[in-house]
Amino acid sequence: MKVVCFGPGPRFKGGIQNYNTSLALALDRLPDTEVHIVSWTHQYPAIVPREFVDKSSKSDLLEGSRVKVTYLTNYNKPSTWKETADFILSLGAEKVIFQWSIALQGLPLGRIVKRLKKQGGPEVIVDLHFVVQKENSSLDRKLTAMGIAHADTYVVHARKTMEELTQLFPEKKLVLSENGRRTEFGQTVIKLFHPVYDLFKPDPSFDVEAFKLKYGLKKNVFLFFGFIRKYKGLHHTIAAFRKVRDQRDDVSLLICGESFWNTLDQSKWSTRLKNVLFGTAKKLVLRKFDDERNYNPLGLIEELGLQKDCVVFNQFVPNEDVHKYFQVSDVVVLYYLTATPSGIESLSYNFSLPILATRVGHFPETIREGFNGYLANAEDTDDMAKQMLRFLDHPIPRENVGIATRELSWDRYAKAVLGMV
Repeated sequence: MKVVCFGPGPRFKGGIQNYNTSLALALDRLPDTEVHIVSWTHQYPAIVPREFVDKSSKSDLLEGSRVKVTYLTNYNKPSTWKETADFILSLGAEKVIFQWSIALQGLPLGRIVKRLKKQGGPEVIVDLHFVVQKENSSLDRKLTAMGIAHADTYVVHARKTMEELTQLFPEKKLVLSENGRRTEFGQTVIKLFHPVYDLFKPDPSFDVEAFKLKYGLKKNVFLFFGFIRKYKGLHHTIAAFRKVRDQRDDVSLLICGESFWNTLDQSKWSTRLKNVLFGTAKKLVLRKFDDERNYNPLGLIEELGLQKDCVVFNQFVPNEDVHKYFQVSDVVVLYYLTATPSGIESLSYNFSLPILATRVGHFPETIREGFNGYLANAEDTDDMAKQMLRFLDHPIPRENVGIATRELSWDRYAKAVLGMV
């Protein structure tokens, strides 16, 4: 079986790249499959002021696999949209799996999928990381409908996403499948899970204590990992940690991640021009304009007097260094304002780390209170601090994390997506 995974290839940063790469590797492990990643060259309009390419990592995530990668689709060059569809058709693929993670890509993806369907191409499977985007503007909804309307099959990771899909397409007869089996009486929506990432593994030779000593980390380490974006609630995490620090002197908060909108040289005229154009565009299309580029939760560290208690690596983490930050930590903090299935959560499970999260999105589905983590009320820093203290007093056994995630493998996921049941 020839399968195409459409989404960002390994040269890009971020969770969707990790996801697409992990899925391709899992499909490649199945017998009698030929797997291709067909990737963007530019994922977004040229005015978006951000660097999306990973220029730090040295390791090759596809090393040892048979997966072939083709970088072809340029958001800013519509002729490549047709080229992408024609290339997929030329491969003779039986299934193509599109990663859907942002409404902005609705126009090119919608065009690509329509051309595949017009030419009688492969089964089009859209893997939905969201339906209702966080901004939820009318334009977002239109672009989402444009991008995903012509799929044959959908994959969702949370029941909430299934509900949103039903609301977006009330005219469609959507039939839920828990195992990947396709229905003959409507359109299949496969309800699965976010698999546990296996791209990054603990290094048994890594000296945890030496790292903690070098950076002044105390006995108990809370970890915030990943891009710093407002919806991830780092400002709440820092405020809650201050309440914990006031009661305990054996705690550290390790913050590791790149500020999402601060990856370009702000002194360059090209960056300044992009900022102006992008800011103007956002004001025109968003129902509620909230310029996230001004979001600076790290400023709270000095404001709250936490300089000696927080260790910050405000940078993109190369693939080969990811393990370090998880191995020195005791628990991962995901005090998000809103949430779709989280790659950071899945990455944490691969290091057997429990989770502290808010009761938003899918977290109540994946976190069993007191077993593989604790849940706090959203927007309530007192309750967040309470759960952090609760974890210190009643740690979650790491073996519980393995038990809770035993069935969340990429191999199981890949078989379900292909309908191999």
